[in-house]
Amino acid sequence: MTAYPKTAALMARGAEFLGTEHAVLCGAMSWVSERNLVAAISNAGGFGVIACGAMTPELLDAEITATAALTKKPFGVNLITMHPRLFDLIAVCARHKVGHVVLAGGIPPKGSVEAIKAFGAKVIVFAPTLALAKKLFRSGADALVIEGSEAGGHIGPVSTSVLAQEFLPSLAADHVVFVAGGIGRGEMIASYLEMGASGVQLGTRFACASESIAHPAFKAAFFRANARDAVASVQIDPRLPVIPVRALRNKGSDEFIAKQIEVARKLDEGVVDMGEAQLEIEHFWAGALRRAVIDGDVESGSLMAGQSVGMVTREEPVTAIMAELMGDCEAALAGR
Repeated sequence: MTAYPKTAALMARGAEFLGTEHAVLCGAMSWVSERNLVAAISNAGGFGVIACGAMTPELLDAEITATAALTKKPFGVNLITMHPRLFDLIAVCARHKVGHVVLAGGIPPKGSVEAIKAFGAKVIVFAPTLALAKKLFRSGADALVIEGSEAGGHIGPVSTSVLAQEFLPSLAADHVVFVAGGIGRGEMIASYLEMGASGVQLGTRFACASESIAHPAFKAAFFRANARDAVASVQIDPRLPVIPVRALRNKGSDEFIAKQIEVARKLDEGVVDMGEAQLEIEHFWAGALRRAVIDGDVESGSLMAGQSVGMVTREEPVTAIMAELMGDCEAALAGR
């Protein structure tokens, strides 16, 4: 018998979809959501997701193998839709019989959803508008994550609370919908479940877990920060389709502005086309994030964090974080 009966009842559809005890996904955080954290979250009853990011197919193959050695519970893989070798990465997931693939970073390219479903996996997508969400479901998506601007990393312009009010009444009765962005406590999870969400996704709350390989300096920056420190990046040139990124303000924020000016100049000179320009921006973030997460360069590296960072105050095991979230959610539901 579950220790969280009311929570389990409201999460039942999401948990069944994921094959987990709790319908709690960990957002895919590049360099952070690797084998150790992913396996720990799955072992704790949640759903870990490998952040493929800019990995080659060979690296993804090794990461899936290593993760499977650490957990027998379900976990997923997050693939970036603009990756130049997306279909090769999908083939790697197929060989490993990955059960769930998350497509992030843009509209899934033609044939990608079909390629994933062909080997029996479930497809989870993101959508910034209700119309696009409905279109993606018609195109074969199995579940949706609505992620508000409070989230860390790449973000849209609308808050989680507004997206939930817009999307859930129209979609929750017939579809699996997870809510993400700015969630740091169980009471908030309870609210979204009562609105009809099948589950939730959290990233920032898990980034500094004991099992996270993030550098101690990276974690210390999170412990010092509050919500106001997690700011969205600024788009310098309207021609550059730069998706805003939320991170803790530091010297790296200024360096990103300089990088955009540099890439815009290359566009002017015809050195790169628009696709190459976008990839340069993505590679900047991948490199800056690695410097922060792996090397501990918290000055010029990218400290991607959601506005819930103020609720991350100490290093804890994933099991303790999950127990607190579920316990607070259950208490909130029981008191209503």
